[in-house]
Amino acid sequence: MKIVIITGGSRGLGRSAALQCAERGMGVILTYNSHHAGAEAAVTEIEQAGGKAAALALDVGQSASFSAFRDQVVETLGRAWGRKDFDYLVNNAGYGLFEPIATVSEAQFDGLFNVHLKGPFFLTQTLLPLMADGGAIVNLTSATTRVATAGVAPYASFKGGLEVLTRYMAKEFGERGIRANSIAPGAIRTDLGGGLNDEFEAMLSAQTALGRVGEPVDVGRVVASLLSEESGWINAQNVEVGGGYII
Repeated sequence: MKIVIITGGSRGLGRSAALQCAERGMGVILTYNSHHAGAEAAVTEIEQAGGKAAALALDVGQSASFSAFRDQVVETLGRAWGRKDFDYLVNNAGYGLFEPIATVSEAQFDGLFNVHLKGPFFLTQTLLPLMADGGAIVNLTSATTRVATAGVAPYASFKGGLEVLTRYMAKEFGERGIRANSIAPGAIRTDLGGGLNDEFEAMLSAQTALGRVGEPVDVGRVVASLLSEESGWINAQNVEVGGGYII
């Protein structure tokens, strides 16, 4: 059984990715920060469908905690799967902020940087010794790296950095057969940044070629697909999953 670690797996895109991976026969370790109930509910849903999953606490914005988290991963792998390694990593955890450049505070900037770029960098570094050769990494970026949307400059900038980092991961980890790709969601119905009201959703739908906003499952399926052996020759790519958002 292949095993995947998904950060921010208690809700939204991470939860959908966890369910889709489990549906394809993967064991799942999902992380949560404040939403423990949601994480446990996701684990229960996976197990009721015949899969195996575990939830671990992790604040991706606190890199000093990564060493202790790695120890928890080792313990969980041994207890639940009888393994010392895992196969796939999905760097998904994140949050949104709507604030124009003129008023972004340094604390807001640092918070977004720590979660969206520094966190994935050092978490991947920390977990890399536990990743099996021939594994895969998927980083969640954003369509805002292609389309400038006023009010999300720091978020989009760090997602752009993560997109570049993905290619460097592919380059440096390739000798171990580890692939790295990123997924850039378009407008998706989640609670990121406060969610969507009817007016905002109508505007986004009108800007999308397929005429609707995406659902978490639309992204979760692609995450699971990119991790699978069927996508074994896809590497160092950024795949926009947005139904044709602003084209």
